[in-house]
Amino acid sequence: MQPYSVEQVANLLGLHVKTVRNYVRDGKLKAVRIGKQYRITREDLEAFTGQPVVPETVRRHRAVEVSSVVQVDAIGREQTDRLSNALIAAANSGSAEGKLRVETIYDEVRASLKIIVIGGVADTAALLAIVDALTKE
Repeated sequence: MQPYSVEQVANLLGLHVKTVRNYVRDGKLKAVRIGKQYRITREDLEAFTGQPVVPETVRRHRAVEVSSVVQVDAIGREQTDRLSNALIAAANSGSAEGKLRVETIYDEVRASLKIIVIGGVADTAALLAIVDALTKE
């Protein structure tokens, strides 16, 4: 096992980095200086805390995210504003799955609206259903 850096020890103990450095400088926490940095062995950290060190484990969870771009042609500014406001309101009141991010870009010359949606699969599908319903002629 590689020795811990001061930053890693601070994270493990829930302390500020300066506090850990002060413990090392005061001799309360044994460390080896390598260049300009301190390294602390697991044994020295356990002696300091009086308990076994349980390293943080990497918690991985599967996340599925969708990125969608919707183009709406032949749409006016007023209709664009209503649609954009409705979509942003719907995105902000979404589920706990995660916040949807919605961006709209309107090209007045082409009377074209691009809607960019990024978020979870179910929430994005629900928002796209709203787009479909509000853009039907």
